Amino acid sequence: MVALSSRIVPLIIATALLMENIDSSVLATSLPQIAHDLGSDPIHLKLVLTTYLLALAVFIPASGWAADRFGARRVFRWAIVVFAVGSIACGLSQNLIELVLARALQGIGGSMMVPVGRLIVLRATPKAGLVGAMAWLTVPALMGPVLGPPLGGYITTYWDWRWIFWINIPIATLGMILAGLYIPDLRESDVRSFDSFGFLLLGPGLAGFLTGITLLGLGLATPALVAAFVLGGLGLILLYVRHALRVPEPIVDLRLLRIVTFRTNATGGTLFRVGTGALPFLLPLMLQLGFGLTPFQSGMLTFVSGAGALVMKFAAQSLLRRFGFRRVLVINVILSTLFILAPAFFTPSTPWIVMALILFVGGLSRSLQFTSLNALAYADVPADRLSNATSFSSVLQQLSGSVGITLAAMTLEGTAWITGGGATDLANFPVVFAVIAALSLASAPIFARLSRTAGSALVRD
Repeated sequence: MVALSSRIVPLIIATALLMENIDSSVLATSLPQIAHDLGSDPIHLKLVLTTYLLALAVFIPASGWAADRFGARRVFRWAIVVFAVGSIACGLSQNLIELVLARALQGIGGSMMVPVGRLIVLRATPKAGLVGAMAWLTVPALMGPVLGPPLGGYITTYWDWRWIFWINIPIATLGMILAGLYIPDLRESDVRSFDSFGFLLLGPGLAGFLTGITLLGLGLATPALVAAFVLGGLGLILLYVRHALRVPEPIVDLRLLRIVTFRTNATGGTLFRVGTGALPFLLPLMLQLGFGLTPFQSGMLTFVSGAGALVMKFAAQSLLRRFGFRRVLVINVILSTLFILAPAFFTPSTPWIVMALILFVGGLSRSLQFTSLNALAYADVPADRLSNATSFSSVLQQLSGSVGITLAAMTLEGTAWITGGGATDLANFPVVFAVIAALSLASAPIFARLSRTAGSALVRD
């Protein structure tokens, strides 16, 4: 293993994470205005978010193999280039279809950029320093949710929303330079064969199933086409499960689920992320379309969640060392659920300071949960299976975000259908917050089954 500084490599990799996180958080804040300018329904703009996450989920499974085969540094740098080209295309889009296609191109770049960057850090860091390295890795990345909402709100309110994509270009340039200067070309000498058949099953399967789910209720496709997407995609996924359990080196190794700590992250962590993944979509819609705030005012409120997440990164390791992974995950998921539910009680007359304080503490709590889950996932994974584990874990994270946004949109539309109002009517939002909070809370029994010593090697002095 190449000896590298415990800080410099995570911080360089975090340049890419910063770009991606700024892009996502800026975009979420600007969705209502983008919908207005493109003449589209704000609920339809969920496609802009879910298409990116779907592209990530489809191509991430190939990221570990590509890093092993071509070198992590080379793949990482080219991924940044593709993401930047997609960003330019987003800024030039004139309608919803063009924007969705450009976001798919961004997603292809992101599918290699983020997991390969994480793999570089995992291979360069001893297990005892993993929590600290992951925290350093995410500190600049967490600046995205801090800077993104007010930046996106300001640009959308006072400039043009297209600039939210073009600001990625200088960050991408910096990432390319730093990666070339400081990141060694880490690669495996014994590269496994690429599971092309598995990729052709899993990629289209995920794409078809989630595309069908996303199109439900939007009126953009016939019911027969939606059913074909859902059922066809599900069939391919089931075929992949059969295939993955029969071949020695599948593109996503389902046998990793036999590792208790990895399985806990895959099941409980996914449930938690489905709930939290809807928040960046819901809050700007409620604050702008329900409360009548400008994008800038909305962004100045929601950025405090990112600020809370950033603060918690400096305390996560000491909390885990003192209380252990199981206790932190169980108690904290209950606290996180309460803060996910809290916006259901916001009204246009709720003082801004009260809303900001609740969002800040909620960001603290969710950040602790994410840090714990991200580290625990790799606690017992052998070194020779890390690339597959990072791919598997990243796929689940992106899928959970896409499902969370889709579920939130479907609940808004379903509530509107029952009440006879519009999907973005203020009265519909409490129901949605209750649904996603319940999903997050459902992960608590899974975390409770962990052993008391789970992940202890990660926080040992």
